[in-house]
Amino acid sequence: MKRIFVFLLLVLTGCSSSKITHSWKSPNAEIKSNQKILVLGLIHDNDRNMQEKMEQHLVTDLTDLGYFASSALKEYGPKAFEKMTEQDVLDKIKNSGFDVVLTIVLLDKSKERYYVPGKIYYSPYTMYQRGFWRYYTMMNERIYSPGYYEESTRYFWESNLFDVQLKQLIYSSQTESFDPASAEMLGHEYGQIIVKNMIKEKMLANRK
Repeated sequence: MKRIFVFLLLVLTGCSSSKITHSWKSPNAEIKSNQKILVLGLIHDNDRNMQEKMEQHLVTDLTDLGYFASSALKEYGPKAFEKMTEQDVLDKIKNSGFDVVLTIVLLDKSKERYYVPGKIYYSPYTMYQRGFWRYYTMMNERIYSPGYYEESTRYFWESNLFDVQLKQLIYSSQTESFDPASAEMLGHEYGQIIVKNMIKEKMLANRK
């Protein structure tokens, strides 16, 4: 019920549960129109579905701008780079034709538990006459809602953009997500907010 409420609130208000907390860009760096982008999720949360959603939504948002982007899960599978050296990984990525790698890293995930106190709701009335039924119907509308505990989840993300040929970091951003309604919604929000920030930093060109 809580997640349905959060989802509806986000839809109705147009708000996002994710926000950029910090970003950095190397001077004069930008992704060229002919460069291929590999989106790589590093999410050690035993949640393949989340990694898939995070990668795919960011890929979709990049391709919507006219760039060629692909998901690492789609290209190589979940264990493609295990037990490989740095040079082996770089060679594998370059041999696939990718020029830059955009990572999605789950830095931290924390849960917070808090108490929501009970409330008494009054229906407006001025008086009631004697008699059980009159009393019952009036007082039945004076309802006490007991307190309860809620739990919220915060995700702390980092995305880095690496130039494969130069072996250099050319863009970085940190993002915080608060209690997303689902992995689908989280991936959707994250992809949009990262692409929007990269356009703002002139790392991407908005060619829509």
